[in-house]
Amino acid sequence: MTTDARHYKRYRMERPPVGPPDLAPLPAGYFVVPWEDRFTDIHGDVKYRAFVDEVDIALFPNLGSVTGCRLLMRAIRDCGGFCPRATWLIGGPDGYCGTVQGVVNVAGVGVIQNLGVTPESRGLGLGAVLLARAMAGFALAGAVGVALDVTAENTAAVRLYRKFGFRATKTTYLAAAGA
Repeated sequence: MTTDARHYKRYRMERPPVGPPDLAPLPAGYFVVPWEDRFTDIHGDVKYRAFVDEVDIALFPNLGSVTGCRLLMRAIRDCGGFCPRATWLIGGPDGYCGTVQGVVNVAGVGVIQNLGVTPESRGLGLGAVLLARAMAGFALAGAVGVALDVTAENTAAVRLYRKFGFRATKTTYLAAAGA
């Protein structure tokens, strides 16, 4: 929900450190790909396709171009807390269609980055697969908890995160880029 045309409600959602969750099943014909550096641009391409028509583009303009998404992916990969174990791709019959990245912050909390599924592959449970894999990766990396930020208007994502035990711990209002 927006407060006006330039500010968007965002939730910081967190969950306590619990062992790795049960991994969600993949639909027939889909497969997961663990992090490899050679897939950096593919993560960026999938991120672009997943976010280009979503509200988050108003907040994060780099999501609105393939180049911006590839640069964002490289920045995540190159940051000191990048967590390869929490970074996954999903592929399917028509190519790659889901991505998530993870970073462990200085407090030891795993932070989900840009979980996205392309529009044509939504509704198949792929977001749950990505989230479960990222959370399992954080557990293996020794993270003390898991957190993420989400735009409140993205009700499907908020619902998914709540299903996995995340609770909103903070609400902020973020100005649209250029506002």
